[in-house]
Amino acid sequence: MKQPLSNVLVKIFAFGFYQVHAPILFFAFFILVGCVPGNMLISYHESLMLAMCSSPVMLLVVVGGWLLYVFKSWHYVSVQLLAPEKQFLFYSSNALSRNHQLKSWACTQAIILSPVIIYAIIAVCVGMVHHYYLLPAAMILFLVVMIWCSALIYTRILNRLVDGSSQSFLLKLSSKWRKPYFSLYIYYVFDKLKVQYFVTKALSWLIITGVFYLFADVKNDLRLAGIAILAVITAHVVLIFEAHRFEETRLSFSRNLPYSRFRLFLNFAGVYFFMLIPESVWLFNRFIPLMAVELLLAGLSIAMLFHCMLYWFGLNMDKYIQWILALFIVLFWVIMFHLLWVLIPLNLAVAYLFFYFNYYNYQGMVVKDE
Repeated sequence: MKQPLSNVLVKIFAFGFYQVHAPILFFAFFILVGCVPGNMLISYHESLMLAMCSSPVMLLVVVGGWLLYVFKSWHYVSVQLLAPEKQFLFYSSNALSRNHQLKSWACTQAIILSPVIIYAIIAVCVGMVHHYYLLPAAMILFLVVMIWCSALIYTRILNRLVDGSSQSFLLKLSSKWRKPYFSLYIYYVFDKLKVQYFVTKALSWLIITGVFYLFADVKNDLRLAGIAILAVITAHVVLIFEAHRFEETRLSFSRNLPYSRFRLFLNFAGVYFFMLIPESVWLFNRFIPLMAVELLLAGLSIAMLFHCMLYWFGLNMDKYIQWILALFIVLFWVIMFHLLWVLIPLNLAVAYLFFYFNYYNYQGMVVKDE
């Protein structure tokens, strides 16, 4: 780490991340180490690592947890970059080449992910000793992709903010188009969150490809497709969180518009339907229409549940990630018990209740009869 920029970024963001999240990391360490008897600790983790290297389902669950950790790091760094005391980075780091910035940010993200990287390396070694190669290679590839994507996102944020007054081609092209209420966040995504969107879609493609390649013998099982859709929607949690942030910071006036809560609920469903068009194309090409519709509705219901939870506790990323992880585990096992069809009405009902009872109360406004 001889590059001065790397030293600065590590001290500010990597060390700061560990200071802020020390309680959560200590709790995770306690779960992994403190809850296991000392005489069984090594054998327990060896069995866990073997399961990761031999079972695609187990690896998918673990990768889901790692994704939440990555998303949390993205949120922390992006928020810190906007802090007034970090403004000097806009002028100092951008004096360096883009390649130099990417390497420094990649080094910083690798240190932020060091607990995951160390555990993954040990798991890869254990897997190779027992002659497992495919899934360990997938673990390494996943971490490399995450580190490089993180570097791209952070570099993009810094360089974008320096020239924040420029208007994107999309906004210039659509300046005279009529824009329905539900489309406002979609325009915002393609104007300001293009990197996050395309990284999310790349993750969706990796999840879909990996799941159906590893489970080729049961590729027509509805449970497998349901788990893939659950993982895909979980990969969208950053965009879902940003949708609520966009609503609270840019569309707060909408609570004074004569829109019923049911209509607003349908508007957000329209947002996620549009954002899931690439996955919808794959569903209707891969499955019969009835099965594709069921999977698409399941994905939309999960996305709406993840979105409407935020009306309950607000823009609290720590709490949000904890709930997403818990819900992922619950929904995973519900799907495994052939209850995907139950999730659709249940998720939508719970999501609408969160939305209905918290939409006005979140801003301290009086709930009015519709």
